[in-house]
Amino acid sequence: MTALWYLLWFLIAVSLLVTVHEFGHYWVARRLGFKVLRFSVGFGKPIISWRGKRDQTEYWICPIPLGGYVKMLDEREGPVPPEELSRSFTRQHPLKRILVLLAGPGFNFIFAIGALSVMLWAGGMTRYLPVIGHVQAGSIAARAGVRRGDRIVAINGAPVDSQRQVVLRLLDVMSGNGDARVTVRSEGATRALNLDVRNPAQRRALTGPKDPLHGLGMHFWEPTVPPVLGQVLPGGPAARAGLRAGDRIVAVDGHAMKNFQDIVAAVSPNPGKTLAITYRRGVIERTVDVTTKRVTVDGRVIGRIEAAQPMTISYPPGMVQTAPLGPLGALTHAVHRIWTLTRLQARLLWRMALGRVSIKNIGGPLTIAEDAGQSASAGLGSFVGFLVLISMELGFLNLLPIPVLDGGQILFQAIEWVKGAPLSERAQIIGQQVGIALLILLMGVAVFNDIARQFG
Repeated sequence: MTALWYLLWFLIAVSLLVTVHEFGHYWVARRLGFKVLRFSVGFGKPIISWRGKRDQTEYWICPIPLGGYVKMLDEREGPVPPEELSRSFTRQHPLKRILVLLAGPGFNFIFAIGALSVMLWAGGMTRYLPVIGHVQAGSIAARAGVRRGDRIVAINGAPVDSQRQVVLRLLDVMSGNGDARVTVRSEGATRALNLDVRNPAQRRALTGPKDPLHGLGMHFWEPTVPPVLGQVLPGGPAARAGLRAGDRIVAVDGHAMKNFQDIVAAVSPNPGKTLAITYRRGVIERTVDVTTKRVTVDGRVIGRIEAAQPMTISYPPGMVQTAPLGPLGALTHAVHRIWTLTRLQARLLWRMALGRVSIKNIGGPLTIAEDAGQSASAGLGSFVGFLVLISMELGFLNLLPIPVLDGGQILFQAIEWVKGAPLSERAQIIGQQVGIALLILLMGVAVFNDIARQFG
């Protein structure tokens, strides 16, 4: 059931974002005078199809929702009536072709900005203050002088006011030279610390899937979470045993649970084992047997019952700040955030090519499916946040100058514009072959990482 849940939300996410992408190509092509022969959502034979009145464009909805395409009139693919040659893709000015190609990634960015704007407008902008709650003895952070209760206020001279900003800045620094000059404030006093990671291999490890704070040996402060189930994943071990959201876990194998962290500590060391879990629902207390699921995390096999802590956690006054935003303010913040994340993504990709960033960050279909299913389980806001990130990444990746992607085709059109003539057929074929090889390599790494995460 868990796998089906992940698959369902993966298909929903992919179908939606691919439709947004292809609609961008379609909409701009129509506005610029290209003749669109077909707009297909999905692959395979159509299960639903119809023709539009304008140009008799075919609209297909196909059963394989892992992509889509826009087919335009193109004399390279067959004879074109003389009266319609002017609307063929190849007869249009290169600038128009470039605009059509840019429209797909552009609509992904527009979707991301629009969805994030709505979220910020509806819920305001929430900042969790970057206060350190735990420092591991002997860690990089401990040697630098970081202490429990320190609030990080600046990194390399740039002010930071939220946990998200700290994580992104540290990731940027650790994928660069590894020298983070951190300013902290505690009990009214300000101190300057230096998190200097000189070893390249150690810096690369800090850029893995986990946030860099984990590798540096420190964690943000979090309030004590009661031993109550906030979400129970459909089809997971907890759900199969009859546990529900809102159940209070009293004991695991006879050991009392004081907080949610106690539940994690009791379940994680027991992969594939049956645990006696006592819970309270209202005034009724029961005990059920739950067989934990074996999950591999960072090469270590742990147990999970696939239940999460409550979504709403009470932070004390001053630890969390929420600022309401109007429509314009929400849009401004959304544009700034997407721009910041896209710039960081570009830097990290370049540094990954240079070997400075861990390739373990490349996730394949299994990772995306898990993220989709887990975010959907967490609620609508979480799933929309997932769509924002994936749409932004889809737009960015499609702009890479790889011939089989939009970015590569844009490069071909730009060269033709400068030369006054298209690239030779041989050059285009070689480019396509190189692009396909790069994508196969990228997918191979992504699938390998997926398998490694699942089976260690």
